[in-house]
Amino acid sequence: MDHAEMHHDMQAGDPEGRELTRLAVSATAHCLTGCAIGEVLGMVIGTALGWGELQTVALAVGLAFFFGYLLALRPVLRAGIGVRAALPLVLAADTLSITTMEVVDNAIMLGIPGAMEAGLTSPLFWGSLATALAIAFVVTVPVNRWLIARGKGHAVVHSMH
Repeated sequence: MDHAEMHHDMQAGDPEGRELTRLAVSATAHCLTGCAIGEVLGMVIGTALGWGELQTVALAVGLAFFFGYLLALRPVLRAGIGVRAALPLVLAADTLSITTMEVVDNAIMLGIPGAMEAGLTSPLFWGSLATALAIAFVVTVPVNRWLIARGKGHAVVHSMH
């Protein structure tokens, strides 16, 4: 497939092969950005306040969804779509991706002995969080690839910017 055909397929919402994988990696990196902001902020706040694992994880997940949706909303709003129309699109586009990333990330954080209790100055805490986010990224790429191949997920938002 030459560049012109690939560009046409992209506009038609039907990417294939490497282009599909590239879009999935891009969508996952976008998702990771919002999730990482929320995760780090939630983990830092919960740990600094001495909260238990459950409260800290709940805060981190809530903030990850908030920032993930917020980052996805910006380009849709810039494309001239109103908030009422944009919100359902963003919710539909990013929910499975964010959910996958959060489940994997938090399962790993909870599974690493002492990671949640290590404290903000501990390399164990930060190393565990970085590792968990990296693994969550790898697991989420195929989810986004599957969604984009079906014209769902980030493909919906991508078509607007």
